[in-house]
Amino acid sequence: MEATVVQTDDKGAVWGGGNQPLRASYGKMMMWFFIVSDALTFSGFLAAYGFSRFKFVDAWPIADEVFTHVPFLHGVPAPMIYVAFMTFVLIFSSVTMVLAVDAGHKMKQSKVAMYMFLTIIGGLIFVGSQAWEWATFIKGDYGAVETKGGKILQFLDNEGNRVALSSFAKDLPSTATAHEASKGVWFMGGETETTYNFEEVKAGFLANDNLLIRTQYLDDNGHPTVLSRAESIAKIEKDGKLVVEGANLRHNEYGHPLFADFFFFITGFHGFHVFSGVMINIIIFFNVVIGTYERRKSYEMVEKVGLYWHFVDLVWVFVFTFFYLV
Repeated sequence: MEATVVQTDDKGAVWGGGNQPLRASYGKMMMWFFIVSDALTFSGFLAAYGFSRFKFVDAWPIADEVFTHVPFLHGVPAPMIYVAFMTFVLIFSSVTMVLAVDAGHKMKQSKVAMYMFLTIIGGLIFVGSQAWEWATFIKGDYGAVETKGGKILQFLDNEGNRVALSSFAKDLPSTATAHEASKGVWFMGGETETTYNFEEVKAGFLANDNLLIRTQYLDDNGHPTVLSRAESIAKIEKDGKLVVEGANLRHNEYGHPLFADFFFFITGFHGFHVFSGVMINIIIFFNVVIGTYERRKSYEMVEKVGLYWHFVDLVWVFVFTFFYLV
């Protein structure tokens, strides 16, 4: 004889359907479904990044040498400082969102509006900072030479400091190559593809005996390999092909091109999520101000957008850890 099990709630009543299973509204359930599916998407992206990084570990750029810029402090190296600031702002905005949700539970309209406003400001600062970081990454700082095999050669002085192409490249107008639309967007700041072409960089390098070449491959100590002067001359004369300034989806002055591809895709995808969250928060903020949720006697919409915002913050913690720190 089989026993029949009847599921009841804490009041002894059998749940007969309805729109609040597990005491969660339809809107909350759908938000959780979205978060789970989006989390799997980001997990796939980060897994692909990890696989590519370990496959090309000897040629992968070092984050501390790439993300060294801070607004209004041009030329002052500050590795990871601004990225850490962006992370702090986003996490702080998550705190203000928690306070907004808590104020909503207590039906305190003015406090919900204040904390929502602070959350929006934090999101805007993060999105603006990410746009600035993209612009700096695309523009580049020093420039490099790409070999025929697609490897990157960077330039150092005798003390091991990076040297910009502008400090030694010779001006040879006769060797300049005009920018053509058929070659796609490469350098939008002038009529030539890059500020200097390979022949100008090569001539300047050969004329300066205190310059050395650093390859993207790591030595036994985990640092990029620095060639001797003789090896540097032989390398640039034999393998040098073109000048690279900054990074795009095909070339990357910092190292392996896949690094730039993943940077644009993963941080861009996350940035789109933050921007979307800011837009939604603005809509919810104005609804709070005009008293929409006061009339409904519920601030559940603030709680639902809060779930999304916390998810976006949590994803950034993983992106920051895997992309910038590890």
